[in-house]
Amino acid sequence: MENTLKFINQQTNNFKPEIGIILGSGLGELADEFCDVGINYSDIPDFASSTVAGHKGRLVFARINGKSNTTSPACPAPAGQPATSLSTKNVVMMQGRIHFYEGHLLNTVTYPIKVLKNLGIKTLILTNAAGAVNPEFKPADLMIIKDHINFMGTNPLIGKNDDNLGVRFPDMSEIYKKNLINLAKNCAEKLNIDVKEGVYIATTGPSYETPAEIRAYRLLGADAVGMSTVPEAIVANYCGLNVLGISCITNQAAGVGDTKLSHAEVIESANLAKNKFKGLIKEIIANL
Repeated sequence: MENTLKFINQQTNNFKPEIGIILGSGLGELADEFCDVGINYSDIPDFASSTVAGHKGRLVFARINGKSNTTSPACPAPAGQPATSLSTKNVVMMQGRIHFYEGHLLNTVTYPIKVLKNLGIKTLILTNAAGAVNPEFKPADLMIIKDHINFMGTNPLIGKNDDNLGVRFPDMSEIYKKNLINLAKNCAEKLNIDVKEGVYIATTGPSYETPAEIRAYRLLGADAVGMSTVPEAIVANYCGLNVLGISCITNQAAGVGDTKLSHAEVIESANLAKNKFKGLIKEIIANL
C-alpha cells in the first residue's frame, strides 16, 4: 500500500480526492470528459490490470463542477494542474474495474477500494452494466441499487482482518446509504430522468446466467444481475465509506427477453444510456 500510494501521489502532486467513482462496462466516457491526470493501472505498483473490452484500465483524477475539461482523453495536463479552473469537487475515477472472473483473488479485485480509501475519499459511487431480472426493466434504464445479494460463493473480507480499516464482523444492514439513494432520486427527478430502484445480485461470471438461474434469482428478490460491484461495496462499507450504487440496465437477462446475450450488446446499450448516466452522475457530484 505504501508503494502504491507513493507512486500515485508523485504522479498527481498529492491530489486529495473526496469522491471516488468506479465506471463499469461502456460507462468510462465520463473519465474522458473530465481528466486532469490519468494513470494506467499497469503502471501502478501492485495494481492489477483490466482485460475486458469497455474497461480502459486507468485511474483518472479530476476537479469536477459539471463543466467539461478541454484536454484530450490522454490527460496531458501536468500532474496536479487542473485543465480548467472552474471545477470544484476533487474526484478520482476508476475507468474500468478488475473482475473476479479474470482470475484474480477478491483481495486483488478490491485492493483499489482500499487505495481510494487511503487517498482520502469519503463517498464511493459504484456503477455497472447489469442484466434485467425484473421484467419491467428495459435496456438503457438506470437502476439505483438499494441492496444486494452476494451470490459469488465467497467474500472479500475472508482472511486476516486489518483493524486499521474495519472490524472483523462489519454490519451490512445499510451498505447503500439511504441519504445518497434519496439524493440520486432527487437529482434524477430534477433532470427528468426516469430511474428504477432495486436489488442487484452478483454472480462470478464470466458465462451469462441460464433462464433457470434467472428465475431463481427473481425468487430471491433480485431485480438486476451482474458480475461485479458487490465485493467492492462490501469492502467500501467495511472501510467506512458512504456508498451509492447505480446499474445501467444493458440487456434483459436469459429467459426475460428473447435475444442471445453478448458483451457487444452490453456496450451498445451502455452507449445509448451514457448521456443521461453522465448527466445524473454530474448532478449527484454537484449536490454531494
